[in-house]
Amino acid sequence: MPERSAFYQARQKYISHPLQGLGAYFLFGFFRIMPIDLASKIGGSLLRTIGPKLGQSKKARNNLVKAFPEKSAAEIETIITDMWENLGRSVAEIPHLPNLVCGSSRLEIVGLENGLVTKSDNKPGLFFTGHIGNWEVSTKIGDALDMDMMTIYRAPDNPWVDKLFKSVRRGFRGELVPKGSKGARKFASFLKRGGHAAMLVDQKLNNGIAVPFFGRDAMTAPALAQFALRYECPVIPIRVERLKGAYFRMTFYPDIQISKTDDPKADTLRIMTDVNAIMESWIRERPAQWLWLHKRWPN
Repeated sequence: MPERSAFYQARQKYISHPLQGLGAYFLFGFFRIMPIDLASKIGGSLLRTIGPKLGQSKKARNNLVKAFPEKSAAEIETIITDMWENLGRSVAEIPHLPNLVCGSSRLEIVGLENGLVTKSDNKPGLFFTGHIGNWEVSTKIGDALDMDMMTIYRAPDNPWVDKLFKSVRRGFRGELVPKGSKGARKFASFLKRGGHAAMLVDQKLNNGIAVPFFGRDAMTAPALAQFALRYECPVIPIRVERLKGAYFRMTFYPDIQISKTDDPKADTLRIMTDVNAIMESWIRERPAQWLWLHKRWPN
């Protein structure tokens, strides 16, 4: 078994990862040489055609049936198809992210004053969003607020792909920190020094806490609430919406109420219940713009 494991690791490192990386670089270059509108349209059309035929669509279908039991099978299939288009557009738009200008017609900013209150309150600040619209646009939060913004992200298993994604974010305000114990320590240290940070909060965490989401418990990462309680800092929701094609709106909402009692577990659950309720309201408004491919609920 150890020999087989060593062989698998070597194959990943010297064959699979380089081949996947070359494919990613090719696609990146292919979409980068196009105007953003054309790249977005082609990426969306490709996945709109291919995506619904993939096995991953079964996971999306199961999630949608649980979240929207009142919707017909035809309505569910329409959401799945539109979701794949949104994902295809989002991938094809990644090479163009450095050129998105906050406050332009391409990237409308709403409620900026809600984010700016954290700039002069002498406290750290937390921002959260989810896999909605083109969530990669949320890496522009620091640019919009003109402040450094640390962001936790799940690093791709393939180091070639990880390097490619990091290259896109060069020049953005702030630092990317990979998920994990080392990243969490760095994140905590940054907040302790009064820094501002952003998190995606809508993925399943098996060892998280059970929090209501679309009427049933979903295992949810408690880190956002735990950091907010520890550093007594505001928590600001941020939503990125696709308006049409490759045009977006980033909305900063008023901070959610953080009240601390002598029961940290109850405090954490209360905060994450509010967070999930906000995420759910956004998803209900534009269900096709959420990534339904995560296994969000237990069977």
